[in-house]
Amino acid sequence: MIKTRRRGYGILLLTTLALIGLMLVALSLGRYQLSLSELIATLTGQASVSPVIHNIVFSLRLPRILAAAAIGAALAISGTAYQSIFQNPLVSPDLLGVSNGAAVGAALAILLGWHTVGTQILAFALGLIAVLLSVGIPRLIHQSSTLALVLAGIVISGLMQAILGLLKYLADPESQLQDIVYWQLGSLAKVNLNSLGAVLPLLIVGMVILLIMRWRLTVLALGNQVAFAQGINVRLERGLVILSATMLTASAVCLGGTIGWIGLIVPHMARIIIGENTKWSLPLSGLIGAIFLLVVDTLARTLSAGEIPLSILTGYIGTPIFIAILLSKKVAL
Repeated sequence: MIKTRRRGYGILLLTTLALIGLMLVALSLGRYQLSLSELIATLTGQASVSPVIHNIVFSLRLPRILAAAAIGAALAISGTAYQSIFQNPLVSPDLLGVSNGAAVGAALAILLGWHTVGTQILAFALGLIAVLLSVGIPRLIHQSSTLALVLAGIVISGLMQAILGLLKYLADPESQLQDIVYWQLGSLAKVNLNSLGAVLPLLIVGMVILLIMRWRLTVLALGNQVAFAQGINVRLERGLVILSATMLTASAVCLGGTIGWIGLIVPHMARIIIGENTKWSLPLSGLIGAIFLLVVDTLARTLSAGEIPLSILTGYIGTPIFIAILLSKKVAL
């Protein structure tokens, strides 16, 4: 037990240090390269730093890097929570329709001319409706199998994509359509301190709730009978987990648009590294997710003169990773 605890804390510490190191590297990379001395001088507030460099670091890169880390952690933690609560390794915010539902809410808010708070509320509401429909369909047909849940998620995700297509058809092509496409492909190019400050509290609250409940998630993943025997109110705590995970996904979509694959593959990577116990795999998923999206976003803004949408890169990177996980037979389907 002591050896397992030391190993768990050691892995989490090393991953945290890796995340901090990559954040410093990302701050220095871009069209305007910064040396290590310039970066340290800027972060420590030395008077010799030019206003241009100060603006690049604190107004452009730092909000984006913090947003990438927060969104990556949120999507990975919500994916871990969904997979644990539904006892299904194929479940993710994308598969259950939460991401597409939240994108529909954001697109509807754009059509209505709402600002960040309204966009966040509609994204959360439609994301919650999507996951409730995905969970409700198997119960309606009295099927509790993994296949039924996966098929229900595909159906609801397809419905939300159709609604999103209708909203794009109705949108003004000169202004609204561009914003909707931005949400659908995923990008952090428009993130600033104000938009980050509006969404970050909800991301923190959702992650803290799930981190506090990670011991309970381990028991809930063993099935209802085991959870009842441990004195857990299954319906209440399952609902709280779903609500928190949906809030994380919807808030992430509100800030950076629809970003795929992170909620599916990162939880598997964490379990391969640290084991099945959610006590360790959930926080490690958050750290790996933060690193994953931070690397992807850095590539998106440095590989070419223009911004590459994040979902394109996560698809290219996530597909071979998931295939490798399947070939390693580490996932029990």
